[in-house]
Amino acid sequence: MVVQLGHITLKNPVIPASGTCGFGQEMHEWLDLNILGAIATKGTTRLPRYGNPVPRIAECGATGMLNAVGLQNPGVEEVIRHEIPALRQIYQGPIIANVSGFNIEDYAYVCERVDKETDAAILEVNISCPNVHNGGMAFGTSPKAAAEVTRAVKAVTTKPVFMKLSPNVTDITAIARACVEAGADGLCLINTVLGMRIDIRRRKPVLANRYGGYSGPGIFPIALRMVNQVSKACPGTPIIGCGGVQRAEDVIEMMMAGASAVEIGAANLQNPNACKQIIEQLPEVMQELQIDHLRDIIGIV
Repeated sequence: MVVQLGHITLKNPVIPASGTCGFGQEMHEWLDLNILGAIATKGTTRLPRYGNPVPRIAECGATGMLNAVGLQNPGVEEVIRHEIPALRQIYQGPIIANVSGFNIEDYAYVCERVDKETDAAILEVNISCPNVHNGGMAFGTSPKAAAEVTRAVKAVTTKPVFMKLSPNVTDITAIARACVEAGADGLCLINTVLGMRIDIRRRKPVLANRYGGYSGPGIFPIALRMVNQVSKACPGTPIIGCGGVQRAEDVIEMMMAGASAVEIGAANLQNPNACKQIIEQLPEVMQELQIDHLRDIIGIV
């Protein structure tokens, strides 16, 4: 089940998505982290953030959930000082450091600081967060802005940079091409879809932030389509597919669409053993489908 993300080798393609396993300590209580292909850490910003006001979560039945956490994190200095070294003590595989910002200078500063952390293998630069104001998704909806962030980050880093893209755009391939032309080593897509729920009895939005990111199985077809489009538009660029993955079959489908590895997001919040179960199911599904090596199915559709 070994796969490659550029020059980084993963024992399998399954990665807990940023924000769904904290900095690993939370998930370590019930899961052997070393079965994972890689881990994407919680999004990190220049300064500590409390995040958005509560309530931050809204359930959407069987189709998924809305979140507006707002990048709550202890700030890059604490992440470098404590969180990533603590994760390395319990996890030996590749660590994907997720980075967020509110301006280009923030992105460059955080990436430059994390780049010096030897335990971080990949920088996942989030230009797609839909639930913070004056930042995040604003950079991921414009090819020009996405390219500017990519160039700024690449100028101060030596590690592979994967740009995390927003689905809340008319043409995601234009954003993807701009990032790749600006030097991105890979892409991660998709982040959550902007959504809303209303409490009809209180006559108010359920989320204090009004809008939030919709995730879960309801967005899987959207994610699959966008991964496929971007894989055709940016041939040879490694892609981490993300969005609504629940089962081993979904992983196979995402890889056939063009992903080299797959992040598991909302499923982890519903079932803390989701990644473990998917990893255990993968060999059986591969055998059923007569797949000897996962690399053989990447982008075959």
